[in-house]
Amino acid sequence: MEALAVRLSQLDAQVEGAIRVVMFYDTLMRRRVDLPALARASAGLAECVAGIRLHATGRSIRRAPDGGEVPGPAAPASSTVPVVLDEEDIGAVWLERPGTPLPLDEVLLDRLAIAAAAVVERYGPARTTMADPALVELAVSAGTEEAARARALRLLGFAADAPLQAVAVRSPLPLDRIGGLLCPSRPVKAAPLADAGIVLAVTVDRAELPSGVRAGIGTAGRPDLSWRQARTALRFTTERRPVVAHAELGALALLAEVPAETVRANADVQAIARLAEVPQDLRTLEAYCATGSLRRAADLLHLHHSSVARRLDLIGRALGFDLTEPAGLSRAALALTAWRLPDG
Repeated sequence: MEALAVRLSQLDAQVEGAIRVVMFYDTLMRRRVDLPALARASAGLAECVAGIRLHATGRSIRRAPDGGEVPGPAAPASSTVPVVLDEEDIGAVWLERPGTPLPLDEVLLDRLAIAAAAVVERYGPARTTMADPALVELAVSAGTEEAARARALRLLGFAADAPLQAVAVRSPLPLDRIGGLLCPSRPVKAAPLADAGIVLAVTVDRAELPSGVRAGIGTAGRPDLSWRQARTALRFTTERRPVVAHAELGALALLAEVPAETVRANADVQAIARLAEVPQDLRTLEAYCATGSLRRAADLLHLHHSSVARRLDLIGRALGFDLTEPAGLSRAALALTAWRLPDG
């Protein structure tokens, strides 16, 4: 150490300063700080505003020398360096120094860029289940460019070419718990998105979902197509059938493409809506359509089959067709399914 101290004392001030900057960032990386902490430390060291932005999220982290967030739009950058991970440009770091850049600004930004890439590599594919909703939305949106989608997936911890399943969830339970149940042993990410929660995983174990959770499972390998399928499947879930995979829908999925106003205008759907005003009748029809059998429906409802038969006779008269005929049963099941769809 004494020999190193002697050698350092013989170097000029600029080189010594550069070494101190390198040591500063080495210390930060050993402490495993996150991106906001990196920006704060860099701003304090540079004595001017420092910023970090990742292309995948589009969000900027800007900190003042006192460590506080900087309000308002960003000032012109005095110096900028790209953040590179696996030979790919994933973002940028910069300083907003008034006037001319200082000699050590370039060294500082180089080390900040390296540290930022290390943070992304460490925490981007984080072991935590919950993810940035903006990043997840970028990964599953239909309009996302493929290069941006690949970056987003990598930051989430998935290989860009890995087949993924998206699950649309409505649940009273926290999303991170749902994600852990659906995929306990593989990388899984969850986030609130639109009017539902989304879970992204390589494989999904639907058997582990607890009661009270409704889930639609997309079966396409592409995350954008899988998410669209998952939202469609979620619309077909019911109290008796809380988990639906899109592949199970078959031709029924075509109903989701029918405009809501067209569905509501249908006479059979309107008849089901009137029937739904009497919950007992609706439950009876649902049980009969689900089982296709008078006796199995009676078992499901814990009623005598003669009682169910009387109810179905009255319901058939209200609907205007015979429920005991195969065509009538199919018609009722289709109308019941279509009635649920407009509001998901």
